[in-house]
Amino acid sequence: MRRTRATGLALGVLADALLADPRRGHPVAGFGRAAAALERATWRDSRAAGVRYTALAVGVPVVAAALLQRRAARSPLAETALTAVSTWAVLGGTSLGREADLMARHLQGGDLSAARGRLSHLCARDPSGLGEKELARATVESVAENTGDAVVAPLFWGAVAGVPGLVGYRAVNTLDAMVGYRNERHTNFGWASARLDDVANLLPARLTGLLTVPAARAVGGSPRRAAAVLAADRRVHPSPNAGWCEAAAAGALDVRLGGANTYHGAVETRGTLHAAGREPEVADIGRAVRLSRAVGLGAAALAVIAAGLTGRQGRSG
Repeated sequence: MRRTRATGLALGVLADALLADPRRGHPVAGFGRAAAALERATWRDSRAAGVRYTALAVGVPVVAAALLQRRAARSPLAETALTAVSTWAVLGGTSLGREADLMARHLQGGDLSAARGRLSHLCARDPSGLGEKELARATVESVAENTGDAVVAPLFWGAVAGVPGLVGYRAVNTLDAMVGYRNERHTNFGWASARLDDVANLLPARLTGLLTVPAARAVGGSPRRAAAVLAADRRVHPSPNAGWCEAAAAGALDVRLGGANTYHGAVETRGTLHAAGREPEVADIGRAVRLSRAVGLGAAALAVIAAGLTGRQGRSG
């Protein structure tokens, strides 16, 4: 029996670990440019316009991916290669870790200006005026949340729906990062993209939180404490999904996360996760990266197993 999806996912995870994201010609960056051009052409201050924009921006790449997968299915080698390349293109775990490590080096060297300038590579938070501890907290929170967005969720949808799942999820998540903000331009237009991203991450975020509990051992943390903080604080965060990722990470690292953050000039209060924890320090960035890698390995193993079982059951049927 062919298990091309499982093999392709495994090879894509390996490619991401070895190569990270390409510096030039990244397909996700190309999609972002196309989506930005489509936004300029279709923008209206209405939810209906945003629904049409989201449907077109997600639907076209998903249909294209489905057609490619159907054609590649004629050859096990081609199907495996297509899945592997698609997985590599949409995963961002290695690049996430490298960005966080670079932030830690800037902070360790006392270069706050460089650290503030680099924060945009991790999140959309306004870095102006942030000190060392605030930048450390922002980095730890970004690593925790993006472990779900950039690692667990793509693998989940790749295991469930193959190449269309991989491509579709990355399109949805990219649109949310582009237009899913509550500002004057995007409150209405970006509503559909933001809600679709919430739905797409509903199960992966919870899986991320659950995987973080046993992964706490990888950073010298307590799985019991991680589970307790996850159970107590996952709903404190205003996001229905990020709270699962960040609460579990706060407990695993034994640090206090959340608070007031500034996004595009607007201050948002994110609640307090693990109030009994200490304030994050620069050294916790490296621990957060190691925790993220452990969660990613667990998610990869589950995705490969699930894809293999799905392929067997489908062909048996």
